[in-house]
Amino acid sequence: MKGIPERLGKFVGRLDHLLIWLVNLCAASSVLMLYTIWENHLSEKVASNDWLVQLISMSLGLLGCLVVSAIDYHKLAKFWFLYAPVALGLVALTFTSLGYGREGADDVAWVDLGFVQIQPSEILKIAFLLTFSLHISKTGDKLNKPLHLLLLLLHGAIPAGIVALQGDYGTAIVFAAMILFMLFSAGLSIWYLLGGLAMLPVAGWAMWTFVFSDVHRERILVLLNPGTDPLGLEYQQDLGLRALRAGGLFGLGFDAEAYVKVPEMHNDFIFAYIGQLFGFIGAVLVLLIMAVICLRIFADSRAAKDTMGKTICMGVLAILFTHYIMNIGMVLKVLPVIGIPLPFFSAGGTAMLSMYLCIGLVISAYTHNIKKYRVFYDAE
Repeated sequence: MKGIPERLGKFVGRLDHLLIWLVNLCAASSVLMLYTIWENHLSEKVASNDWLVQLISMSLGLLGCLVVSAIDYHKLAKFWFLYAPVALGLVALTFTSLGYGREGADDVAWVDLGFVQIQPSEILKIAFLLTFSLHISKTGDKLNKPLHLLLLLLHGAIPAGIVALQGDYGTAIVFAAMILFMLFSAGLSIWYLLGGLAMLPVAGWAMWTFVFSDVHRERILVLLNPGTDPLGLEYQQDLGLRALRAGGLFGLGFDAEAYVKVPEMHNDFIFAYIGQLFGFIGAVLVLLIMAVICLRIFADSRAAKDTMGKTICMGVLAILFTHYIMNIGMVLKVLPVIGIPLPFFSAGGTAMLSMYLCIGLVISAYTHNIKKYRVFYDAE
């Protein structure tokens, strides 16, 4: 048996270093921005220790990422019966007296356990990545048979439906994207995809008529008729656009007195603060970093040795891509305000930890693409 130092060196050498460095850069920027938001009194919702909580979450997340990446993802998936019920149970607590919604939010998606507040849907994403990829791998070449596909869709409908019942439609859309990306990467027939696209108008009508509240409908209508509610539903997005313009080409810097205060600047509208702080050039650079992260995950999916590894990577890609599009579209006032954070940038310890663990799963699929590769023990 080889020595532990040699094995660790081999493990470190096989990591996707670019991906790790990029997410660390984003997370470190988040810590810095939270500190400056508090220091400059730009948000009453940011406490003096929020940046420290973010830093601790980043550190624990990185450690968790490395631990998860060292474990073969097949072994993690085999214990689905342990963590899947826990994840679902935590989400179920949001429907009890322990559940609460953030101020100004429409959903009840948080749980107060007394010693810590968590967002269980973030934990559910990780559980779903593993259980759904395992289900797809077990289905194999029967994926396009109607009965097997129906069972997979029912599997995906459970977490998506639960978070939709919380009122967290943004996360429900993320789960829908995960289902689509993972199924399509596993070989879903294009005919099913075309059939789904043909049904979108009917699904959209049903959502508009039976699911959306009056507030959700109004948020969409003001996008189609800008300027109709500048002091109401449009107010936050208008401030976000003003903040982006205020940053100019190179940004206002850390000590600027001309900052535009945007509600939820530390969270859902963090991109507006990025634009003020670093300017147009900085905002474009952040977009490029996001694009490279997505491309690296896609490349890692191509390097995975089997369907399960590939679908895990594509599921994580779906999470990041959907969050990026919806969050930035919301700030740019091309999509409705739906309350969805910017991964690795927005404040939130649970989200930071869960996203690092997702990256750990991607790297596990990437590092274990050699059949006989093991980190801590010899392969048979």
